[in-house]
Amino acid sequence: MPRVLIVTAHPDPHSFTLALAQRMEAAAQAGGADVYLRDLYREEFDPCLTAAEARGLPTDDPRVRDHIKALLAADALIIVHPNWWGAPPAIMKGWMDRVFALGSAYDFEKNFDEGGPPVPLLRTRTALIVNTSNTAEDREQRFFGDPLERMWRDCLLSYCGVQQVQRWVLRIIANSTPEQRALWLTEAEIRVRELVRRL
Repeated sequence: MPRVLIVTAHPDPHSFTLALAQRMEAAAQAGGADVYLRDLYREEFDPCLTAAEARGLPTDDPRVRDHIKALLAADALIIVHPNWWGAPPAIMKGWMDRVFALGSAYDFEKNFDEGGPPVPLLRTRTALIVNTSNTAEDREQRFFGDPLERMWRDCLLSYCGVQQVQRWVLRIIANSTPEQRALWLTEAEIRVRELVRRL
């Protein structure tokens, strides 16, 4: 049975971001996957990297250890969060910092960073990054580029060994109609079922 880890972050429990994550959880379960949904705000995940963790030492936070265990067991990773200032919510960035840890998600040949290339450690085969946005695509590309694409695909997931990274941006959320949101939820279900089928 494939294992799917879904991680989401939005402070509003009634947000469309969380509705997407929940629909994706249901779709993965219906497709036969063993699914773990982690809602960072609801579980009050502590995003603050400790001094010891910054030095590459293992965390002593049991919740962070539990997240690391779930990541290491995942065949697929699904991330769902809004685009805020070209970045994820701070709690999600803290999750990245603490969970994609040295010795867990990546390492170095001599077990410490001398500026050389990393040794990827994740067994996760594929990732789907889903972002909600209130910026039109042409405006985003013209003025901002796409920092979330670089962050997730190049700076984190590929670095740690995830070879297949898809990204899906839903826009514009602020003025979307109930009909449009229903279509997005249906597409989210289809995308997840296809992802699970390929595992």
